[in-house]
Amino acid sequence: SRANEYVDVPIATGLGHARNALVPLNGDAVIALAGGVGTLSEIGFAGIYDRPVVGLETHELPPLEIDLETAETPEAAVDAVEAAVER
Repeated sequence: SRANEYVDVPIATGLGHARNALVPLNGDAVIALAGGVGTLSEIGFAGIYDRPVVGLETHELPPLEIDLETAETPEAAVDAVEAAVER
């Protein structure tokens, strides 16, 4: 009940930052929004679990073993993750 109106499937864990490993495991791809170190850890876990990541106004990272693409709009981010999942 605490999730905002845009959340279709809330993942209630009560685990604090330990939940960051669960976030990428609950989807086929990740859209990373602007954030702090928690967002960075979610991007890292997405890489560990081979989930494609699209950044939307998020951290700029050096080339890593993570499939990280950037998008300029929310629509472009959704299109990019859908295309990545279809690959």
